[in-house]
Amino acid sequence: MQVKVAELVGESRRSWQDAIENAVSEASRDLGNITGVEVYNWTADCADNKIVEYKANIKIAYLG
Repeated sequence: MQVKVAELVGESRRSWQDAIENAVSEASRDLGNITGVEVYNWTADCADNKIVEYKANIKIAYLG
């Protein structure tokens, strides 16, 4: 089997951790055998001087 990598953006209104978990959960529906995750960018949208949405850019390694 070959290791492949997919890039995704996870989003959450709660936390960056939740954003990452959302992306992994979403990816697991289409990509089987996830073997690792690399988080390479953390961003957020703000309104009224508060974070309203957390975003995490990730790379997911999976066997394909």
